[in-house]
This record gives sequence, structure tokens and C-alpha cells, in this order.
Amino acid sequence: MRLNAPHGGARSTLAAATLYFALVFGAGFVLGSIRILWAEPRFGPRLAELIEAPIMLVVIVVAARWIVGGYARQFSRGRRAVLGALALVLTLIVELALVPLVRGQSIADYFAGRDPVSGSVYYVLLVVFAAMPALLRRR
Repeated sequence: MRLNAPHGGARSTLAAATLYFALVFGAGFVLGSIRILWAEPRFGPRLAELIEAPIMLVVIVVAARWIVGGYARQFSRGRRAVLGALALVLTLIVELALVPLVRGQSIADYFAGRDPVSGSVYYVLLVVFAAMPALLRRR
């Protein structure tokens, strides 16, 4: 499916970033719910997060391909990098706003309580998420 994007600068970049964020964050929210309710009781938090990570990597690649191949196909590599950075900022804002509400813990406790192994994988996925639109070639 091809999306028609306006050719405007900042507005269309923000729209593409918002759509990219929504696709990946939405999938992450669904997968995170499954992980917490089903996988963590069976495998423990570390293994459950490590099982989820490759699925999220696929989601990131598919979402970025869809955005770059459709909505952002006329964007330069630099503009796609901005798109990824904006999507990352949106992700961090929403995630940090939800942590106290959903998990009932402070931001500091959230980061302090992250598993060193699966937490590191999560941080790498954030970098990949931000970089992916710029790494993909336009078709």
C-alpha cells in the first residue's frame, strides 16, 4: 500500500515520524502485554524480553520499510534520519510518561531495575529504531 505524503518539510516529516512511532509503539505495547502476562511467568523477565526483542526488530524493519517506501519515499537520507530521531523522542516521551502510571514506579526505579542483559538489548533496539529509516534505501 502506498501512502501519499505532502511534500512540505517539517510537517510531513513529523507526520511520518508520528506514524512510524505509532506502528512500532503499538506493536510493542501489544507484545509487551503478552510478554508480561504470558511469557514472564513461564520464562522469567530476562528470557521473556530476549524472546520479544527479535520480534520487535522485525516490526521496526517492516514499519520503517513501509514508511520509507510509501510516505517518506521522497525524503532525503538526512530527512529520514530526522524522522527516526523524532520517532525515538516520541517513544521516550510516551514511555516515560506511562512508566509511573502502568508500572507504578518512578523513572529512576524503572531504569535501575532493568536487567543488564535484556536492558542492553532494549537500548540497542532503540538505536536501531531511530536509525532504520535512514539506513533503508528508497525504492
